[in-house]
Amino acid sequence: MTNHDPSATGRRAFLRTAALLGAAVPLAAAGCSTTDPAQERQGGGTLKRAKQDGKITIGFANESPYGYTDKSGKLTGEAPELARVIFKELGIDKVEGVNVDFGGLIGGLKAKRFDVIAAGMFVLPQRCAEVAFADPDYVAKSAFMVPKGNPKGVHKFEDAAQKKLKVGVLTGAAEGDYATKLGVSKGNLKTFPDQPSAFEGLKAGRIDCIALTRISLVDLLSKHKGEPFEVTDAYVPVIGGKEQLGAGAFAFRKADTDLLQAFNGKLGELRKSNRLLPIIQPFGFSQAELPGPNDTAARFCQG
Repeated sequence: MTNHDPSATGRRAFLRTAALLGAAVPLAAAGCSTTDPAQERQGGGTLKRAKQDGKITIGFANESPYGYTDKSGKLTGEAPELARVIFKELGIDKVEGVNVDFGGLIGGLKAKRFDVIAAGMFVLPQRCAEVAFADPDYVAKSAFMVPKGNPKGVHKFEDAAQKKLKVGVLTGAAEGDYATKLGVSKGNLKTFPDQPSAFEGLKAGRIDCIALTRISLVDLLSKHKGEPFEVTDAYVPVIGGKEQLGAGAFAFRKADTDLLQAFNGKLGELRKSNRLLPIIQPFGFSQAELPGPNDTAARFCQG
């Protein structure tokens, strides 16, 4: 699905996720701030209140593997589980969730329906104008789903172009653009409306591989255990000398400078002490998706 609203799907045009899980949890009541507005503008409101209350509210979009409710109704996923660890270390023991359509996350944050966006949201310049991002907790690299053993040796788009392979991509996704710019002919580029249909295309032999971010492909394959396919190693396509890499991060209201700084401090500690990967690995993330020392919010806000 393609949506040209950058606040709604800038990340989705780059990173295709699995279908929304099951029944969505009911929306929680709007979170009204009890702090003084002047104090909040100085950056002291939300963090102080959350510590006093022992809880903080996150907005999520019910998308696997980023943030979703599982079959038992528990809020889980890469971002909520990371949030639990970081906020606990900040003295905030309880993390509550508000389920919002992805396109409503930034508006909901600014309207104070919740305190933080925890949805694997990509850091994009147009979003940086509206919210304050933490440093990335993951980076999104490309990969391919191929038959087991990768018999046709697909590791990058140039391989598919040279071997004249049929490449499956999602309609409107960035991978289609990468493929054509790196030599895949339009006749060999096959578009699908969603991940399940792309998987069926691969299974039926209509395409030789699916191109998406590695995170999405690992999540997709996890829903088809036992099928004779695998996901290639992550890599970063380079087009016109520029790496095509995205980065997901938590987002905060611009006024909450102290909350952002405290969160970034704890995230930095997790990264430096190698504690980040064990938290996000159960959701399909690997060493390849860990941010590097130069992968900062400031870098991705510049575009």
